[in-house]
Amino acid sequence: MRFPTNVKLLWESVDWMHGQMKRVCKSLRIPTPRTKYLDQKDKYFTYMRKRKKPWKQTTRRTRSLLHLLDKLIRELDKIEDQHRIHLRFPEKYYQKRRVIRKVLSQQHEMFTSGTHSIPDRIVSISKSYIRPIVRGKEVKKVEFGAKVNMIQVDGINFIEHLSFDAFNEGVRLIDSIWYSRSLFGKVTHISADDIYATNANRKWCTKRTIATNFKRKGKAGKYEDQRLILAAELRKERATRMEGSFGTEKQHYSLDRIKAKTEKNETLWIFFGVHTANAVRIAKRLAQEKLSQTAA
Repeated sequence: MRFPTNVKLLWESVDWMHGQMKRVCKSLRIPTPRTKYLDQKDKYFTYMRKRKKPWKQTTRRTRSLLHLLDKLIRELDKIEDQHRIHLRFPEKYYQKRRVIRKVLSQQHEMFTSGTHSIPDRIVSISKSYIRPIVRGKEVKKVEFGAKVNMIQVDGINFIEHLSFDAFNEGVRLIDSIWYSRSLFGKVTHISADDIYATNANRKWCTKRTIATNFKRKGKAGKYEDQRLILAAELRKERATRMEGSFGTEKQHYSLDRIKAKTEKNETLWIFFGVHTANAVRIAKRLAQEKLSQTAA
């Protein structure tokens, strides 16, 4: 998906609405209402060709596209009301119309209030379920797509929670441990990122005698040397096996190039990518065990 900006999103909405209005007028054999579409099209492509886009020009383009999109929606609504008997559209058409109305409402609120954040912000009219997720990485501060909370047991990955909305992974540690218990029984050791090292998670794990790789808070205990060795081993396993498996799934199982066009298909794509990688790992282990038995 292209990196979304307000101007790009508004232009995509305008272009789709204008195309639908032309098709409807052509099928009804009525003249197409006059708009500033061609004029705004030239100005939009002139603006997009510029390497640096000044703030004033961005504001001007946003204001113009908001006005044009509002007019296109009103004109198309008027045509549909006047020729309701002769028009039949598929459900996808009405879904996209609702998405574009919401885009107009959100962009108008952002433009008038000057805010850059809004609940359930739409960043693509073709994938209205996608939400921006702030990750804080050096290369990509914001990412778009599904966010997955994953657990790994003996090198095999399992999806504990998947959502296209941003969520805090730190509150899902207890759910992840219960999920692992339901699959494999008792859990005695865990290794997790620092975001999971909350006071609530620490107390819960301590109460159930679950060893973690979290950095100690407070005074050292009686067996601090042994705890440090165990924490280092857990941290090493997580950094090598789990983080490495994420890269493998993205590069070799197409999870970094998901081409699905619907939310359900994208979820299914992720599911098959993760578990196909698991199947390959298990098959390699079985083949290695068989080879070892044959050699013995």
